[in-house]
Amino acid sequence: MRVLILGGDGYLGWPTAMYLSCRGHVVGVLDNFAKRRWEMELNVEPLIPIHTLHDRVKAWREVKGEQIELFVGDLRNYGVVEGVLEKFQPDAIVHYGEQPSAPYSMIDHNRAVFTQVNNVTGTLNVLWAMRKISPECQLVKLGTMGEYGTPNIDIEEGFIEIEHKGRRDVLPFPCQPGSFYHLSKVHDSHNMRLACKIWNLATTDLHQGVVYGIETDETRLDERLETSFHYDEVFGTALNRFCVQAVAGIPLSVYGSGGQRRGFLNIRDTLRCIELAVVNPAKPGEYRVFNQFTETFSITQLAELVVRQAAKLGISATVELLENPRVELEEHYYNPAHTKLLDLGLEPHLLSDELINSVLERIKTYQSRIKRDIVLPHIKWDARAQEMDELKLMWAGA
Repeated sequence: MRVLILGGDGYLGWPTAMYLSCRGHVVGVLDNFAKRRWEMELNVEPLIPIHTLHDRVKAWREVKGEQIELFVGDLRNYGVVEGVLEKFQPDAIVHYGEQPSAPYSMIDHNRAVFTQVNNVTGTLNVLWAMRKISPECQLVKLGTMGEYGTPNIDIEEGFIEIEHKGRRDVLPFPCQPGSFYHLSKVHDSHNMRLACKIWNLATTDLHQGVVYGIETDETRLDERLETSFHYDEVFGTALNRFCVQAVAGIPLSVYGSGGQRRGFLNIRDTLRCIELAVVNPAKPGEYRVFNQFTETFSITQLAELVVRQAAKLGISATVELLENPRVELEEHYYNPAHTKLLDLGLEPHLLSDELINSVLERIKTYQSRIKRDIVLPHIKWDARAQEMDELKLMWAGA
């Protein structure tokens, strides 16, 4: 199949490109390198140095003899999207090309607006270009489990059958997003569902949990093929951040009580889920949702796992409960379904002691690159709390 990957320079986009290329697919990648600009804005960077996408595409050709076609452009520019689809003629589009961080969307007004304009406009442009250029192409888009929030009922995969006043229907599962980023994903889901209904497009919405992991089979082939690994408060995820904090001798920063539960999966499973969705496409006119995670943990459980495994490597790690910068339930019911990808053949890589050990060992190799000042939270969901902190800083400097 011909697979076009949007956001091909990213943490998941680049490994996906290599993974699918290895398995006989003709792969193209599109990116505008905005993530690298956001990193410079905030003075953060991946722990492991990564090469440019141009250099990685070249290295892939040298290492594996496989060609990945590279396109540079912004999804907000409809002409760019239409032009790439006309040239590449994809059978499937894998869409990672969005601003991926909830904290980034909560920094200030400008970034909140940017997140929604960037994400919603980009996806709308993809849908309209598919309608015109590639109506038989399928879209596999990365959504998030965060669309659902934490309702006090079991979470289904995208839809729920309900009875109301004696009548029954199957309706989209209610969404309770917790950030402007997560809300942008809800808007995407609505737009995708409408496009399927009125244009007969085929789309798969992957409501993904939190991804962890530092390498894949393909990134291990050559250091030039590394993917990004973030540990900062904006782009880093909990488990990755905890591992870096342990190695750096920084107390593991657990927000609030640590009782928040989320779905998690290994980066290798993300790649396999994408493949399963691509080779088992949705039908024309079908909008489907797969909940993409393999296990659930509380934040405290993750921290305890890291502390225990760090001790086995001679690393003394501790946990610190911090005031939660987010507005969220810290103790809640959480039981989401996730059977559809398993039914298609997913064989999960569950979180193991060996995996945590390998991540800790890899981080130790790059310990000198850890920026201690970017790990702890400074972005607050509550604007009033943010303003008070800024005033305190002003008073302290007066």
